Amino acid sequence: MKYPKQVKRYCPHCKKHSTQKVSEVKGKERGSLKHGSIRRAQKRGRGMGFGNKGKWGSKPAISKFKMTGAKTSKKTNLKFTCDICKKANIQGHGFRTKKLVFEQ
Repeated sequence: MKYPKQVKRYCPHCKKHSTQKVSEVKGKERGSLKHGSIRRAQKRGRGMGFGNKGKWGSKPAISKFKMTGAKTSKKTNLKFTCDICKKANIQGHGFRTKKLVFEQ
């Protein structure tokens, strides 16, 4: 999807309309030992011993399609930087697009 590099929109810091530079916010990777991660569970000893092992039992591996879901695109996060006060605002809601290209 094509999107302009500069947009005229309202700045909540200046409390007026101004031209703002648009950039995409890149997502951060989650740490490997965060709550709910498989690596953390394995370190805690899950899936070892007797009885039903649940998620780590003798079932076949879940296919990649089932794990990721049916969505083919991710929501974009846009950051708007005001030219007057140089403060940045992140867009309240993203929109789905496969590829975002900024143009003049």
